[in-house]
Amino acid sequence: MTDGPLIVQSDKTLLLEVDHDLADACRKDIAPFAELERAPEHVHTYRVTPLALWNARAAGHDAEQVVDTLIKYSRYPVPHALLVDVADTMARYGRLRLEKHPVHGLVLSSSDRSVLEEVLRARKIKGMLGDRVSDDAVVVHPSERGSLKQALLKLGWPAEDLAGYVDGEAHPISLVEDGWELRSYQRDAADAFWHGGSGVVVLPCGAGKTIVGAAAMARAAATTLILVTNTVSAHQWKQELIRRTSLTEDEIGEYTGTKKEIRPVTIATYQIMTTRRKGAYAHLELFDARDWGLVVYDEVHLLPAPIFRMTADLQARRRLGLTATLVREDDREGDVFSLIGPKRYDAPWKDMETQGWIAPADCVEVRVTLTDSERLAYATAEPDERYRFCATTDTKTKLIQALVDRHRGEQTLVIGQYIDQLDELGALLDAPVIKGETRVRERERLFDAFRSGELNVLVVSKVANFSIDLPEATVAVQVSGAYGSRQEEAQRLGRLLRPKASGKGARFYAVVARDTLDQDYAAHRQRFLAEQGYAYRIVDADAVLAGEEI
Repeated sequence: MTDGPLIVQSDKTLLLEVDHDLADACRKDIAPFAELERAPEHVHTYRVTPLALWNARAAGHDAEQVVDTLIKYSRYPVPHALLVDVADTMARYGRLRLEKHPVHGLVLSSSDRSVLEEVLRARKIKGMLGDRVSDDAVVVHPSERGSLKQALLKLGWPAEDLAGYVDGEAHPISLVEDGWELRSYQRDAADAFWHGGSGVVVLPCGAGKTIVGAAAMARAAATTLILVTNTVSAHQWKQELIRRTSLTEDEIGEYTGTKKEIRPVTIATYQIMTTRRKGAYAHLELFDARDWGLVVYDEVHLLPAPIFRMTADLQARRRLGLTATLVREDDREGDVFSLIGPKRYDAPWKDMETQGWIAPADCVEVRVTLTDSERLAYATAEPDERYRFCATTDTKTKLIQALVDRHRGEQTLVIGQYIDQLDELGALLDAPVIKGETRVRERERLFDAFRSGELNVLVVSKVANFSIDLPEATVAVQVSGAYGSRQEEAQRLGRLLRPKASGKGARFYAVVARDTLDQDYAAHRQRFLAEQGYAYRIVDADAVLAGEEI
């Protein structure tokens, strides 16, 4: 027995003692293959899942490294059965391969004939395959390349796609490093993607994922389709590409609700791509409008289900997913793995902070106590109304005012889920509110005023969760959220992580109603950030209202 920080259990759960001297090093080393499930104050619970192991395998980690890590940090002997299972699970990746055959085209092959025989007998697989060309290979209908990978993953046999990619229509694109240079991790991320052919790059908010996309485009030197979350994000991508690359404004088209431009580089929103007319997706032809050499999926963790179906038909195109977190609340991480590709590069948030690439952040959960009348109203509310009630309770209002006053003069975002709550706070704080109905031009005007310092406080809904660049924001006050969404929590903190010209760190407040669903959901929301090494200090609202130092 050693005094390690980790307890490894036979059910594939890992218990990490947070206060141990080696806890940070252990958390970093297990992150590639374990997912955080619970993060209370003293012991965090991780789980080793097959998908996490396959992502680790695709990213270049082998079973020996995983086993060595578990043994190195474990306080007690690691269960032998778990070590065997880790090795067996990781060995499943790549036993089946999609390859190009010189005569028969796309084939599914295996060095393990029994595995091939097993999957050939699966009912869902049969219709995707053609003739058997040898004992170890069978023809795959090219249109089924994506669907086959999805089906094989669900059978527990993830296929390694070695069938290659079409180059697409050539178009010259180069980086123009004028007054800036590609950071080492951005270059490493672009190289890892290019070497793998397709896949996902995971970088913290504020670390320059757009520049990684630009570097990949320069490597491809081909027509590129970029899918983004909203029109504001499309405009930011366009501006960044004009600034960072040889592309001119005329070479970049916007395909949104207001414009339908198809050019060598075309930026489209997920919303327009998933718009239906008379039951059909009216804009799907954009995928076939040009011979794209590269498809970029910004905020790939948000990929809507219809885009997955479209992407299944794009497997011969290089595909790059960009995200700060692969967490999906709909449990479709496997579809990202199958259709976009495995994780090719991942930079832990705290490592990036240590290196100075993102701002340090202090996370504080401020707990308010409901009044007796609010407690009674909460207890008697209908179950589906309880979260909204406690998330928007009037007791929070005075506290939010106090937090904003405490940081008067600093660039502050007040972020929430419920529009009526945000409208009330906007009036109270004398601050503009940006929400779904705010026109794009007005959103951009307000964001520009905030960036310039003309505005110090903005109240924003979930429309500001993603792909909004507000580099000087130093304070965020989260007043309500989308239930227990881990990805939303990460994205909201991410609004603050651009390094500041002043060198200051960031302060992220989560205002939570004690002893309610709000508190339960907050614990769930914080899991991803805890996995990245962020700890929430819990303070009482009374301390804030009394003006105490927190």
